[in-house]
Amino acid sequence: MVDAINVHNLTKCYGNLLAVDHISFAVRQGEFFGLLGPNGAGKTTTIRMLTGLLKPTSGTAHIMGINVVKNPVDVKKQIGVISETANPYLEMSAWDNLMFAGSIHGMPKGRRKEQAENLLKLLGIYDRRDEKVEKFSKGLRKRVTIAIALVHDPPLLFLDEPTVGLDVQSARMIRELLRELNEQGTTIFLTTHYIEEADILCDRVGIIENGKLVALDSPENLKAAGREEKIVEVSFDSYVRKIENELAQLPAVNMTKKRGDKFQLYTGDPSRVIQELSKIAEEKNLKIVSLNVLTPTLEDAFVELTGFSSLDMERMEQIGRLKKIKIKGG
Repeated sequence: MVDAINVHNLTKCYGNLLAVDHISFAVRQGEFFGLLGPNGAGKTTTIRMLTGLLKPTSGTAHIMGINVVKNPVDVKKQIGVISETANPYLEMSAWDNLMFAGSIHGMPKGRRKEQAENLLKLLGIYDRRDEKVEKFSKGLRKRVTIAIALVHDPPLLFLDEPTVGLDVQSARMIRELLRELNEQGTTIFLTTHYIEEADILCDRVGIIENGKLVALDSPENLKAAGREEKIVEVSFDSYVRKIENELAQLPAVNMTKKRGDKFQLYTGDPSRVIQELSKIAEEKNLKIVSLNVLTPTLEDAFVELTGFSSLDMERMEQIGRLKKIKIKGG
């Protein structure tokens, strides 16, 4: 079976800037593949080259066995694209947006109607199909955008930051939809700066930094390779001032993090740390409410490979969007 995506030495230069640096990878048909990286790492440039919106400086990319540069029209028949900047026509209804998108793909009118009805029902907006999209919330507009990308029933779906800026309910709904589409056989290529999103959705994850692909594996394998440490997570029934500093000084603890009312202690010797925690709780008359031994997260692996946390990535994405707004506004 031919790969859904096959990339070999794909490169993009903007003058002296090497935005994407000779990356190579393949995505199997039916796979849910994620590309992670900080803002400016090359994620969007990569997806734009794969979807035919940007010509590579060198290297090759094939979609369903079709050369993207040589046959861009044939490639577009195989893909649906959802990006942060892609929007439906606001002055048109949701129904008319889908009918128009279907006509662009040369779909017969009967098939367009059938697809539009099925997708709008699936996305929970069929009852509002005749309303102009300008009346919709950002989350509902995103649903229309997804329907437009799916109207011609493509085997491969590209998503560039699909849940950015959405409320929790809309983001969760879109993730569930993506899972369902993937289970039905759609290959999905996702770029995101939400590391947890990639962890829960993707079969494999590529990590890109400064245009280079620095890691490529399943989320679990990346976690296992990132650190040999374990994480002892503990919460107490009450707060003790400066207890975090005391936990950090325990002999077997290499690093501590505070997560809400819980403390995460990174260690190569969980048993010893648990014993020390019991002593501290007894000395300070504290009750241990929860105590768990965890494996490192995908974010831990990501930070080790790139030096960026998810918070760093989110801040950089916000700065990038503000710069775009400033440029547009003059």
